[in-house]
Amino acid sequence: MTASIFNLKVQQFDQLCAFELSWGKGQQLGVTLAYPDDLDFKYQEWQRIYLRFYNTKLRGKVEEIGSFTTPPVDWHSQLVQAEAQLLYEFHHWLRSAELYEIRAAIAQATKNSNNRYIDIFITCNPLELSRLPWEVWELGAEFALDYSKIRIVRTPINRCEAINTNGYHARKARILVILGDESGLDFKTEKSTVSSLESVAKITFIGWQPHESITELKTKIVQEIASEAGWDILFFAGHSNETSLTGGEIAIAPNVALLISEIEQPLITAKSRGLQVAIFNSCKGLSIANKLIDLGLSQVAVMREPIHNRVAGEFFLQFIQALAQYQDVHESLLAASKYLKLEKNFTYPSAYLIPSLFRHPEADLFRLQPFGIKEFFKSLKPSRQEAIALSVLLIISLLLPVQSFLLQRRVLVQAFYRQITRQVASVASLPPVLLVQIDEESIRLAKISNPKPMNRQYLASLVDQLTANKARVVGIDYLLDRHQEQGDRILAKSIQAAVSSSPSPTLFVFSATSNDNVWLRVLPEIANLNWSLEGEIDNYPWYMELLPHDDFQSQPWHFASLLALGYQLQQIPNAPQPKIDSKIDFFQQISDFLKDANKANQTILKSERSHLQLVTALSYSLKQSWLHPIIDFSIPPNQVYHSIPAWQFLENQAVPQSLQQQIVIIAPGGYNEAGIVKDGDDTFKDSESPPAIKYWRNQENPINKSKVFTGGQYHAYIIHHFLTQRLVIPIPDFWMICIAILLGKTIYLLRPSKQYSLLQSLMLPSIITGLYGLVSLQIYISATAILLPWSLPSIAFWFYALPTISKRKTHE
Repeated sequence: MTASIFNLKVQQFDQLCAFELSWGKGQQLGVTLAYPDDLDFKYQEWQRIYLRFYNTKLRGKVEEIGSFTTPPVDWHSQLVQAEAQLLYEFHHWLRSAELYEIRAAIAQATKNSNNRYIDIFITCNPLELSRLPWEVWELGAEFALDYSKIRIVRTPINRCEAINTNGYHARKARILVILGDESGLDFKTEKSTVSSLESVAKITFIGWQPHESITELKTKIVQEIASEAGWDILFFAGHSNETSLTGGEIAIAPNVALLISEIEQPLITAKSRGLQVAIFNSCKGLSIANKLIDLGLSQVAVMREPIHNRVAGEFFLQFIQALAQYQDVHESLLAASKYLKLEKNFTYPSAYLIPSLFRHPEADLFRLQPFGIKEFFKSLKPSRQEAIALSVLLIISLLLPVQSFLLQRRVLVQAFYRQITRQVASVASLPPVLLVQIDEESIRLAKISNPKPMNRQYLASLVDQLTANKARVVGIDYLLDRHQEQGDRILAKSIQAAVSSSPSPTLFVFSATSNDNVWLRVLPEIANLNWSLEGEIDNYPWYMELLPHDDFQSQPWHFASLLALGYQLQQIPNAPQPKIDSKIDFFQQISDFLKDANKANQTILKSERSHLQLVTALSYSLKQSWLHPIIDFSIPPNQVYHSIPAWQFLENQAVPQSLQQQIVIIAPGGYNEAGIVKDGDDTFKDSESPPAIKYWRNQENPINKSKVFTGGQYHAYIIHHFLTQRLVIPIPDFWMICIAILLGKTIYLLRPSKQYSLLQSLMLPSIITGLYGLVSLQIYISATAILLPWSLPSIAFWFYALPTISKRKTHE
């Protein structure tokens, strides 16, 4: 919660008092008025009677004032009257005409402020002026204001040390309890009360033991105060007293006092390690409070007068109960004082006038923070603004065009990273795929007037050349579902010759596709599935075509996966070979052969990533592709395939010497008519090509000026990934945004409340997002092959991590 702040300095010079009020942007008011003689007299009379009433078990060394007389005096009645006379004189003085402008300025601020509190920091000089009960100043009475909005807090005239601004810590609050000399006192109430905070605070008790020497006790106290683990709250119960030069003293054992000046350095050390609050449930704490604030503690609660043991226990119980309800220190002190006034005034008259809070004006009020898993998850509940912003971000992450755009840019960055870090493998002399591409030049030289459908005789000539070069696995990326009577016979003859070649028959994989639920397949006049395979050629843009979950029960497989499987079968002894006279479906022959797990593990069937997973299948119903492996275009094309125009291949130019070690694909090479639905749909135009592919082309020497990316090249990447088991799993943006929200919110909640410069505020989130980016780039390239999204999760993380963007809502 927030508060408006006024600073009021009150100084007494002989019989005059100077009041100086400052606030806002340099506004200031100053007045001088006479200090009433009767006020000192009324105070001294009230103090005398107060001490008479509470003349036993006081938490201070107070000399006896007089003695009881006979008959006994009704000190309760006299104390009530003395209190009324003191407060009347005090309020009468503060209602003086000279102070009207000061009261009016505070009243005006109270009316205009939307803040919950108006805090007035009062500085009194000399110390005797501080003994007056400034907390009960009825500032709003004459202006009909809500008096509960005005909080009076004290601050000393001297504040030399900087305050601790490390505020919130990522741990339970730590409380050090020093139990002083218990002579004539009873600390049971304090002990049980503090112990009630164990769910939200770690509590350490320290105090004198009969067997312990004074030196050991003092050493133990000093060491505990300066503990490296640090404290949030220091609590002292026992006798204390004021001293003019040493800042006060506390009784730590019978007839042994510890001067505040003796523990000055440990207190400064404790402050640097997080100590913010000191509570002295003891007598005469004005000089102690002034000294501790001067040393840099941000807030100190003390008793200005001697206090009875039972009153101290009642006060502390109420104070801790309010603190346990996550009220701040000032609210807790006001709640305890109010309880003494309203609930216990008949039992403990005037006790509510005694507690005071001293605070550094720049310090945030301390409050306990909820702790534990349950509280942590409660704190994750977003505000309305956060919910709207993050909902928009999560919805954006589910949009397929956005996913595609970000995915391809991320793969482009991976290509940069590979090259910059020199993690590009040396160019293999023989990439796994040879693309024989029928391009515009090949069509022109072959004098083909209409390449749609492709001339079967021309395809036959390519098959004959492949047979001559002993190609073992051949894929034809052309649909052969329509008749070309003469061409079909010629192509069928060439294919059968290749299959019948000895000693190594050629395995053919033909193209198939579904058009309006009708399968377009290779004509039986051209090829028979008893000695060949057919695979679907449709691609899911940017993603791998996975094997079905049930392996051989679903047909057809994808074109590229069958080529990869067929190639691996060539390496396994006694694997099925295509035979022209076979009467059994060749795919079924392979299925039966690979039912042997040892043999199946030598193929692409071994990897779980090669198969469609349940999470991925379920995500399809949400129009998503969660954990569906992507095609890794960050790998340079020259490591994936070697391409040669069909006309050069027919002329036997630049043909690899050992085609039996490669998979050969006869595919369109980028001419306009290539495709099965509309012109050019087998070809990605320059604007549609993967950005990483365009990057690699620009790195070639000379620069590859090709403006297209063909379906054949797409198949080659899929084949390469199956053969090398390079299946990169993308973690969904949606998932990582949720994780980033948790991480960002956690860091935001656990960070100190210290005010940082803009540069300091940017540092931590910058380091985290930078390291995350570098780690994600390396994980992608590593054998783990995981793609961690960066852009949208980073936006979500920064939304929480930047203090300048997101303000702490807790308890505001």
